[in-house]
Amino acid sequence: MVSFHQKHKYRYNNVEVKGIEAIQDDKGISFIFNQNLFILANNRIRNMQRELLSDNWYSLEKITFEYLRDDGVWEKQIREAYDRGNGAAILLYNVEKRKVVLTKQFRMPTYVNGNDDGMMIEACAGLLEKGNAEETIKMEVEEETGYKIDKVEKVFEAYMSPGSVTEILHFFVGEYEDAMKVSEGGGAADETENIEVLELDFKKAIAMMQKGEIKDAKTIMLLQYAQVQGIFNQ
Repeated sequence: MVSFHQKHKYRYNNVEVKGIEAIQDDKGISFIFNQNLFILANNRIRNMQRELLSDNWYSLEKITFEYLRDDGVWEKQIREAYDRGNGAAILLYNVEKRKVVLTKQFRMPTYVNGNDDGMMIEACAGLLEKGNAEETIKMEVEEETGYKIDKVEKVFEAYMSPGSVTEILHFFVGEYEDAMKVSEGGGAADETENIEVLELDFKKAIAMMQKGEIKDAKTIMLLQYAQVQGIFNQ
């Protein structure tokens, strides 16, 4: 058994731990922090080493490990993982008006990969910086859309890009009414978001998705959920 120290950050069940000691053997890696033993239980992984490549915004790590293949051979593999924490997204809907509330904002990564103006139509979303997913999404709704909602329903969660990004996204739906509007929204002033709030007919939103005018994955997933579950047929 070999022990070694790492100085950069790890996450365990979305709890950030720093400067932990890792003890590794042929069954994987056990993390020790403040007397608590955290175990990564995949016995097909051994000799895992993590190198911090960047923490300029969030953290990018190079992970080197050996993986036990089905033929019994231990194979060395190298991956990069981007950790920006976990997040939450919500589809706001109004059954009586048969409308949904979405947002529109500039997204630089899409601009450098074929999106002519870089603008994206999306469901309201945010990272879990404080509190749990439900508290976070209520706060994001008020900041981005100006609606103050009390009730939300979690419908599922998903890894959004499991080949390279650690993020788990928690998906919600929630009803809104005109009386819940407390501000113009637009995003937090200190986050330079410049968000436009869109109230769209649900059928129009579905048509925009089908025509490629809505290309954001989380938004497509929530619109399809609403379609499959018949939210507007209740």
